[in-house]
Amino acid sequence: MDYIELVCHPQHGSHISEMLIARLADIGFESFTEGEHELFAYITVKDFTPQLELALTSTFISELLISFEKRHIADQNWNAVWESKYDPVFIDDRCIVRAPFHPVPEGIEYDIVIEPKMSFGTAHHETTRLMMRFVLESDLKGKSLLDMGSGTAVLAILASMRGAVAVTAIDNDEWAYNNAIENVHHNKPEQIEVLLGDSEILNGKHFDVILANINRNILLTDMPAYRKCLATGGMLIMSGFYEEDLPMIVQKASKLGLNLVTSSNENRWAAVCFMAD
Repeated sequence: MDYIELVCHPQHGSHISEMLIARLADIGFESFTEGEHELFAYITVKDFTPQLELALTSTFISELLISFEKRHIADQNWNAVWESKYDPVFIDDRCIVRAPFHPVPEGIEYDIVIEPKMSFGTAHHETTRLMMRFVLESDLKGKSLLDMGSGTAVLAILASMRGAVAVTAIDNDEWAYNNAIENVHHNKPEQIEVLLGDSEILNGKHFDVILANINRNILLTDMPAYRKCLATGGMLIMSGFYEEDLPMIVQKASKLGLNLVTSSNENRWAAVCFMAD
């Protein structure tokens, strides 16, 4: 599958890259990496429509940019492009997320190997790190768990390593789905089922814990579906939105019978944990 790489030169200022990532994600971009002065955003060629290209010049996007250029990335070149930008990530000295070509670390409790392809969830982004910290701090032993919008399935893998059982990872992107299967195989965690789809395939399923690291609009739309399949006393842990979005997330959760337990943040990105009545 071929991709468009958008090379963005953001305006100078605090948190501009984070704001730009959120806005590009809202119009369909799937994966991001940050250089010293650039932001790289990726989307499949088939999804890079004339309407999306026009949106890049709207005030909504352009007010954050000095300039941008696009490049066509052929499928066979993708690994080399991604690997050139990929470094291992450490989470609180307890967990490492690394590629197969990185050396095996010593003294790390959880060693997760992720094939560095385009799927979101390599722990380089604040939201993935926030979610991983929640997973590291939660008692998951013997609990059924859903990783919704799973990307690389890094959260599902860590949850399985932490003792969760009957783990399900779901993503609606075929590339991410295939990459998740590959990553599950690399890490050999038990009882992880990888599915291709969206919230519509949740009907009839039930979980003790649901993880959802997507974006604000999808979370607000899909929270009723998450609540419907969440066990009484179960936890819903979400990220993919800014601190200023937290009140509307909490308000929607309250209407669904979800009680705020705690929240955390990093560079204005937020994560939140709710418990079901």
